Amino acid sequence: MNATSKTDLLRRLKSISGHVRGVEKMIEDDTYCIDVIGQIQAVQAALNKVNVQILDDHLHGCLATAIRGQDVGEREKMLSEIAAVFEKSTKL
Repeated sequence: MNATSKTDLLRRLKSISGHVRGVEKMIEDDTYCIDVIGQIQAVQAALNKVNVQILDDHLHGCLATAIRGQDVGEREKMLSEIAAVFEKSTKL
């Protein structure tokens, strides 16, 4: 992961952390349930964006390097990991 991507991801995660604290406060303050759910959905969407960015970096970095490389075992390992990520995402 390059420094720019890392900085962007950390910025996004700090923002998400702030939103989660906001959701905690909403619950403490007995905020209307639908409003809380809306904020939780916003946090989930933000986490999904982080997830997509990390996956994109992985595909264009680690996986691309493994595919170009001569180590068949490493290539198969990377492909299995990607398949496992997609399998796990269908169970969420």
